[in-house]
Amino acid sequence: MTDAADTIDRLRDERVDHRFKGLPFDAEGLTVGELAAQRRNLFTGGFTTPVLALSAESVEHNLAVLEAYSERHGLAFAPHGKTSMAPQLFARQLAYGAWGITAAVPHQARVYRAFGVPRIFLANELVDAAALRWLARELAEDPGFHFVCYVDSVRGVELMDRALDGAARPVDVVVELGAGDGARTGARTEADCDAVAEAVATARHLRLVGVAGYEGEVPQATGTAVRDWLRRLTALAVRLDEAGRFPAGVEEIVVSAGGSAWFDTVAEVFADLPPLSRPVLKLLRSGAYVSHDDGQYRALTPFNRVPDEGALQPAFRLWAQVVSRPAPGQAFVNAGKRDAAYDLHLPEAQVVRSARDGSVRPATGITVSRLSDQHAWLDTADGAELEVGDWVGMGLSHPCTVFDKWQLIPLVEADGTVTDFVRTFF
Repeated sequence: MTDAADTIDRLRDERVDHRFKGLPFDAEGLTVGELAAQRRNLFTGGFTTPVLALSAESVEHNLAVLEAYSERHGLAFAPHGKTSMAPQLFARQLAYGAWGITAAVPHQARVYRAFGVPRIFLANELVDAAALRWLARELAEDPGFHFVCYVDSVRGVELMDRALDGAARPVDVVVELGAGDGARTGARTEADCDAVAEAVATARHLRLVGVAGYEGEVPQATGTAVRDWLRRLTALAVRLDEAGRFPAGVEEIVVSAGGSAWFDTVAEVFADLPPLSRPVLKLLRSGAYVSHDDGQYRALTPFNRVPDEGALQPAFRLWAQVVSRPAPGQAFVNAGKRDAAYDLHLPEAQVVRSARDGSVRPATGITVSRLSDQHAWLDTADGAELEVGDWVGMGLSHPCTVFDKWQLIPLVEADGTVTDFVRTFF
């Protein structure tokens, strides 16, 4: 098995060069570890704009909040790694009690294994023969590796079993219950789920260990609709257990759901799951929490509904510099679609750092109205203070499309000190 700590430590040996935007030009040739050890200031240490910063304090806060929430509600936690694709963050999540890391596609699972992740939940049906052969080798070579993935069709089961011919260990699978007509993947009816479970029972290289799905795809999701679907999911677990579908040797039954918008409802419904023939692994998979955001998840986080349970903090801030002030009411900064998520919401101007004296003030009267490839268009109200050279700090929406634009992200303390760098692998 890969030594996770050693492999992650080796990321610090990577050389800083032209591949990594925003880093100081005079750091060329240093290792990432050497640059981090210098503890440069993000604003005065030679970093160039645009540059994405990740708050060290907010990341640790968010990790602790979800660990406490999961423990309080008797949930195991496999955060979705596709959000960050950052092994250093995976290691922190595991250190904060995560059961494993969720993946969506084989490439992600391969990255996880390269950095020693011991448990992977793949939230998709895996029918790629080459990927399944790789998986069979990983399972054979590491008896401690635990892998689970979806199945949602008889055809998929057939393809998986064929590709795994000769595998030394069976692949554990969960039947995916679809969230309804017009939703994404998953078997649509209980009868469909029964057929998939029957197909798994006759397969030579698959083992049924539970049920799963994604409540975020419930059409026109409301608390009632999500709750009703989750009750179908838990009832499916009971149904399959009573039918004897979980074979001997399965030590615990997996029941899994939970994105970043409805995990309070998941906790509520999972708490009512009756005892099954074996212990139940109630597995939550929220991924966006580690960085949170200033848009989509700020609005949708369950902590808005259950504030007594805690609160998450947005950890991203994108810094860009004013490069043009061509007309009253208008300014341009040098960050655009290449740097910021824009699929759900535009960036939010939050603070301005003066180029004259380094003072920081709220970005009052400044709004991002549009993005070009390399520019953000700013509308400035009368009286808004902003001049060429100033740095504008912007909040971002949708972590999944923020991380993927940056290969090496400074981890920054509240006073601007850069303490480390987070490497991503998209």
